[in-house]
Amino acid sequence: QVHLVESGGALVQPGGSLRLSCEVSGAAVGFSAVAWYRQAPGKSRELVASMTSGGATGYADSVGGRFDISRDNAKNTMYLQMNNLNFGDTAVYYCNLDRARLGRAPQKYFGQGTQVTVSS
Repeated sequence: QVHLVESGGALVQPGGSLRLSCEVSGAAVGFSAVAWYRQAPGKSRELVASMTSGGATGYADSVGGRFDISRDNAKNTMYLQMNNLNFGDTAVYYCNLDRARLGRAPQKYFGQGTQVTVSS
């Protein structure tokens, strides 16, 4: 059973930084495609950052240059470093892991979410 648990969400002032963590059990982050999504009130869930199993990264235009996705294979944990936060970054953040399945679409797993609020 794959299980993802996020942590690190908090209330932060504009311009501040946060690092979100996502501990994974039941699958290896180093061999999986991983990502971070967010969902703001009244909006649909959006992809924020992604990393392929090979380590290639991608970012939404709204966070490029400010956010950094990474993973620690030894700790089986993924991270999202968020810098220069602004009001538009307020949302619930979810980590995601895609588990490959032979001949089928990957199975997607999500954590329970962690709240990030940017407020002065």
